[in-house]
Order: sequence, then structure tokens, then C-alpha cells
Amino acid sequence: MLVVFGSLVVLISVLGGFLLSHGQLMALWQPYELLIIGGGAAGAFLTANPVKLVKATCRDMLGLLKGPAYRRQDYIDLLSLLYDIFALMRKNGLLSLEAHIEDPASSEIFSAYPRLLAEQHLIEFITDCLRLIVGGSMNPQELEQLLEVELETHHQEAEAPALAVMKSADALPGFGIVAAVLGIVTTMSQLSGDTSRIGEHIAGALVGTFLGILLCYGFAGPLASAMESRAQEDGKAFECVKVALMANLRGYNPMVSVEFARKSLSDHARPSFVDMEGHLKGDRSGAVA
Repeated sequence: MLVVFGSLVVLISVLGGFLLSHGQLMALWQPYELLIIGGGAAGAFLTANPVKLVKATCRDMLGLLKGPAYRRQDYIDLLSLLYDIFALMRKNGLLSLEAHIEDPASSEIFSAYPRLLAEQHLIEFITDCLRLIVGGSMNPQELEQLLEVELETHHQEAEAPALAVMKSADALPGFGIVAAVLGIVTTMSQLSGDTSRIGEHIAGALVGTFLGILLCYGFAGPLASAMESRAQEDGKAFECVKVALMANLRGYNPMVSVEFARKSLSDHARPSFVDMEGHLKGDRSGAVA
């Protein structure tokens, strides 16, 4: 909701300052300028990006209203899930994971965390990594390099909508200049008319430049930054899985492996060591004895 609140603050501050300077608010209402700037930027955005990215951008914009995809409780569940997996590996061996990773929905371990089970991409990342561990003969260094490549690809895809919006934001001042130039063209064609009308046309042309700059730095640019920050924060869940898997593969026990993963989380989302330890040692549905 900070996105909405921040946008309102920008709007109120700019328009409020304009009114305090004895400006007339209706002078800023230039529908044709909005059509030129907004329509031109939207058309350029559609031209520059594939359909998949356009849909992802719309989804991420709406996602800003919902907050981060993973909250503190989700990270507790994720660490608990990883602990259960490592405990099963330690107790029954790697082959005991095959049934769980082939069908997570019917797995007692995965189904104990329905919120995480709904995150298909995250579950696929976990199960794919476990398949490499169970069926492969890769050493930790080779697996770590492979996971780094996969995470880099994931982060690039997750941040692509924000980059697309930022590029469109950078184009908005240019479309504002286009609108202003067209306004001047209209003004020049009416130089023989009433001076008050000429003044109105010049004011409308200047509004085009104003709107292009305002939409860029007041709305589209900050929106792109917020989308990028959210994508980076959501990517912490995948980093957490990677760190835990690598620690376990290097021979650390389940509790220590989970602690490595907990340390990789951001401060505001990271559960405390005491809370995490108490949760793991408590009575949890789906936990492995």
C-alpha cells in the first residue's frame, strides 16, 4: 500500500504547490496531452516487449498492492520443510526422497506446508535440486555453480518487468516533448487569432512537458523501483533453499544447514534463532522424527 500512499503524496504535493502559487487547476487538464503521452508510452511498451512480459508486468504491478510474496511465517515454513527433508535424508538415505520429489502434492512432507506447496516455481526449484542430489554424482562445487546459473536466470526473469517499466519511464519525458511540440504547432497556426487563445495553447503545450516529467519521476520510475525491490526480496526464498542444500551436501547436520539458510534471509523477514529452534523442536505436523 505504500505505492498508493506515495503516489498520492506526489500528486497532492505537486498540485497543492501549484494551487498555492495561485495556479488554476483546470489549466493542467489537457486531455489531448495525456492521450499523446500516455498512448505513445503504452504503444511503445507493447512494441518493445513480448506478450509474456506484458502479462508479467501487469501481474507484478498488482502484486505491489499485496506486499511481498513471502512473509516471516512463510520463511519459517520453508526452513521447517528443508529441515524435514534433511532429517529424512539423514535417517533413511537419499533414495527415500524419490517418492516425495516425484509427487510433492501427495508427499507427507510437502503437503504439511500448503502455503508453500501453492508456490509452484519454488517447489519445482526444490525438487529439481533434490533430483540432482539423489540421482547425480555431482560434487558440491559443481552443483553450486549450476544453482548459481539457475538463480541468475531466475532473478533476471523476475526483474525483467521492472526493467521494462523503467525503460518506459525514461521515454515519458520524450513523449512530453512530442506533446509540447505538437502544441506549439497548433499555436503557430493560430497566431492571427485572439491572444488569449494563443496563451491557452502555449500553456497546454507546456503542460505536455510537465506531464511527461511528472509521470516519469513521480510515478513510473518509482513504480519500477518498487517492482525491482519486490522481485529481489522474493528471490531470497530461492537463495535460502540454495544455501541450505549446499550446507547439507557439505555434511552439516539438518539443524546447522537450516541455520545457514536462516542467516541468508533479510533482517525484517528472518525468524530469530530461538523461535526457529523452538519451532523445529516443537510438535509440527509432517515433521520427520
